[in-house]
Amino acid sequence: MAKEKTAYQCSACGYETSRWMGRCPECGAWNTLEEQAPRVTAAAPAKAIKQRPGTGARAMRLDEIPEETASRATTGIAELDRVLGGGVVEGSLMLVGGDPGIGKSTLLLQASEHLARNGARVLYISGEESARQIKMRARRLGVLSENLFVLSENAMDAAERRWEEIAPDYMVVDSIQTMYRPDMASAPGSVSQVRECASMLMRMAKTTGCAVFLVGHVTKEGAIAGPRVLEHMVDVVLYFEGDRQHEYRILRAVKNRFGSVNELGIFEMRESGMSAVENPSELLLSARARNVPGSCVHCAIEGSRPMLVDVQALALQTAYGTPRRTANGFDTGRLALLLAVLEKRAGVSLFNQDVYVNIAGGLELCEPAADLSLCASVASSVRDACVPPDWAVIGEVGLAGEIRAVSQAERRLAECMRLGFQTAVLPRENARHLHAPQGMRVYGVETLAEALSILLG
Repeated sequence: MAKEKTAYQCSACGYETSRWMGRCPECGAWNTLEEQAPRVTAAAPAKAIKQRPGTGARAMRLDEIPEETASRATTGIAELDRVLGGGVVEGSLMLVGGDPGIGKSTLLLQASEHLARNGARVLYISGEESARQIKMRARRLGVLSENLFVLSENAMDAAERRWEEIAPDYMVVDSIQTMYRPDMASAPGSVSQVRECASMLMRMAKTTGCAVFLVGHVTKEGAIAGPRVLEHMVDVVLYFEGDRQHEYRILRAVKNRFGSVNELGIFEMRESGMSAVENPSELLLSARARNVPGSCVHCAIEGSRPMLVDVQALALQTAYGTPRRTANGFDTGRLALLLAVLEKRAGVSLFNQDVYVNIAGGLELCEPAADLSLCASVASSVRDACVPPDWAVIGEVGLAGEIRAVSQAERRLAECMRLGFQTAVLPRENARHLHAPQGMRVYGVETLAEALSILLG
């Protein structure tokens, strides 16, 4: 009888070894080596690996390639269409990731219903739920289309036979980590299985024109589980963010071959499913406290959309030798840099102050245009003075305390004016060449000290 051999495979890069190690010698990741099923070494001849033949296409000059505009189909959910760049492109492969219970399956089932109602054939393949469970959710969401087919299957060869019979226009695979190819010895969810199943779906999408949505699990760090090559293979990568205890969800595009990257969509989870939030600025400012020190309004640009957010800061005297710096929704390294500029260039004493920063609504502010609003919030809390509640603050802060120009200043001011903010503080370089909305007062500032003197008196 042949001896069974145990192998360990890295879930990050696919490296295989015969013994367990804490750190993968190939990619350097810790605790990623997972035990695979024992393999029996037999004397039988190995099967020849079947590879699909190439396309045999010839090389063409760039001017010989015909220009084709990708046709898009609306999903019936305005925020999802916005994040996708206008709709679903024919033959595209899209990956949707997020925490368990965040609403991925609910959103895709609602989109499938609208696509099927418009006459398209949609196949929903679930490797995690039975057909009865999917029908229970569909009844709750009001999904009743006759063109929506449901298949509860894990094996890719069986799923391939079904989609050849149905020939769908759109397909949802929930989730890619549960699918497997029976001709491979590794378990479902392993690096090789995820890679091969995704390759199979990509070939099918590109050859038949069927648009495919893949649902992906995430790790405890928030990244898509499985090999990194999965995100390289697909055309669109969407991340579902938010707290399951709250009703609001954020859908963010981190890769999109058919539209802008970092586009943002906001949804509200209701009993009837996901509901798109048409006006996120009003939502994010609805519970804002007025005339309270440590609060400042900033107009951020997320993708192609301007959004007003409440930047909050709390400073209090520390009880420890080293003051704490805590940020929620803002980079802690950037926060430390801005606090140093505040103390050196604006005379705000922070060496004995604990500083806590929060971006209300669960957003992540990455653009440098939020620097001035954060500095204003911290200085407001330290001096116990309020920033006027109907003022908006925009600007990037340099190490010398200068205020640098920002992009799309006119769009930001138009959004501020639409929500009733009639005064704005922004870089002087923007104010020189700016066509401000009628009735809006604009203060152009050059230094951080000048901005704080205007905002806090």
